[in-house]
Amino acid sequence: MSYEDIFVLGWNLNALMFFINIFVAINVFSSADPQKMQEHSDTLKELNIEFEKYYPNKRWESLLSYAIPFTAFYKILFRFVEMWLFFRKNSGTKIYDFMIYKYQRDIQKAQNLNKD
Repeated sequence: MSYEDIFVLGWNLNALMFFINIFVAINVFSSADPQKMQEHSDTLKELNIEFEKYYPNKRWESLLSYAIPFTAFYKILFRFVEMWLFFRKNSGTKIYDFMIYKYQRDIQKAQNLNKD
């Protein structure tokens, strides 16, 4: 297998994960109540504003991960495993609960690093 084949395989796996991400998002949007979804969106927007104070380049990191072979694939695969473990431990939760948990955890981690 040549380097070119390895790069193409990596980018294809990144693209696969991108489409799986889009599919999950569409399923969540289509199954949610619009009123409740607006409330969730407002809460997540507030957390995102605080999150961006500590991680201002996170959006660029995510975009760059799709350009580097295999990076987005492993990053999103790890996130799916993390979600699965979260749902397994916390029965009856939804993706919204996981997103709140991740935002709060990442913000807390950044605050703890800034205290040191």
